[in-house]
Amino acid sequence: EVQLVESGGGLVEAGGFVRLSCAASGFILREKAIGWFRQAPGKAREAVVCIRDGSEWYRDGERGRFTVARDDAANTVFLQLNRLKPEDTAVYYCAADDLLCSDQMDYWGKGTLVTVSS
Repeated sequence: EVQLVESGGGLVEAGGFVRLSCAASGFILREKAIGWFRQAPGKAREAVVCIRDGSEWYRDGERGRFTVARDDAANTVFLQLNRLKPEDTAVYYCAADDLLCSDQMDYWGKGTLVTVSS
């Protein structure tokens, strides 16, 4: 069964950090384009990070504050969010696709909630 499972969310104080995990099963994650997305309450889902063909794309201005890593042996990708702000509060999703990152990627996890307190 093809599956993506996110974990690592929770309640974090502003200025802190959180490390999210996305574990894949049923396919090899490194062979896919991988995206992290988030959806804040009352807002549209937005792309945060994309990894494709060895390149990384970060949402405007977030490279450095957000970092992505991959553990191929564990078939898992990580997203670390640093210097968290209340506006980072959202459900964070990972997604995978054969070709590229977009709002229509092939596989999606159910998300993990990150809540940043001020």
